[in-house]
Amino acid sequence: MSDAIALIQRYYDAFNRGDWEAMLDCLADDVAHDLNQGGREHGREAFRAFLARMNRSYREQLQKIVVMASADGLRAAAEYEVHGSYLADDEGLPPAHGQRYVLPGGAFFDLRDGRISRVSNYYNLADWIAQVSGG
Repeated sequence: MSDAIALIQRYYDAFNRGDWEAMLDCLADDVAHDLNQGGREHGREAFRAFLARMNRSYREQLQKIVVMASADGLRAAAEYEVHGSYLADDEGLPPAHGQRYVLPGGAFFDLRDGRISRVSNYYNLADWIAQVSGG
């Protein structure tokens, strides 16, 4: 359990530093990535492309991170608060002009051989849209 928690903390520490390579190093080669209210992508290279898309449109820091893991260390979850800025238009979303937002988020993980084999991210998209739209 402690190894699982340490892995997820390392993953989020890398995220908050903007260290995409360290973040990718936490992932299994065949990682499954469930996008919030979207589809599933497969593989570390697809995750790298996702990070590039995110990096273009958003600057985010996660705060108040709480990580939990199953006793066998095969599953984990995290809850956090996202503090971000919307920098560039993202497809299908409102126009960006540096809007700031704060919203709760969370993720679920499967772990295998010391790496993350699945990450499923969740946040309230309607809340985010209301914040960046001024509503």
